[in-house]
Amino acid sequence: MKKRSWGFVVGGLLVALLLAGVMSNFASSDPDGLDSSLLKGCTVDADGTITGGTCPAQREEEHEVGGPLADYGVSGVDNEFLSTGLSGVLGVLLTFAVAGGAFWLVRRRGPAPADTDTTDRADTPAGTAG
Repeated sequence: MKKRSWGFVVGGLLVALLLAGVMSNFASSDPDGLDSSLLKGCTVDADGTITGGTCPAQREEEHEVGGPLADYGVSGVDNEFLSTGLSGVLGVLLTFAVAGGAFWLVRRRGPAPADTDTTDRADTPAGTAG
């Protein structure tokens, strides 16, 4: 990869890390599309607690497995701003590593090395080994 291309990749990675680490904390706290569609048919108070009606969200349970990046945060980090930022940064780094590895595996290789045989085949009569 050319030096100029590396600069572009590193610059893009830094922008993505900045956006994920800082700007993710300013994202909307309203439910995303899936959450809001599961709440259709229920009444919800200001804290997001279901107070009446019937909807699929009433059958919601905690995930059995959990995970270190569950609920847009890093488990074990008490500061919500830091936890959200860290989960964004870890997500970007993980995505970059997986995508970079995939591109590395499928990247186009250079041309095959030239034939190293120095025998001049033009001087060899037809039908004889050279």
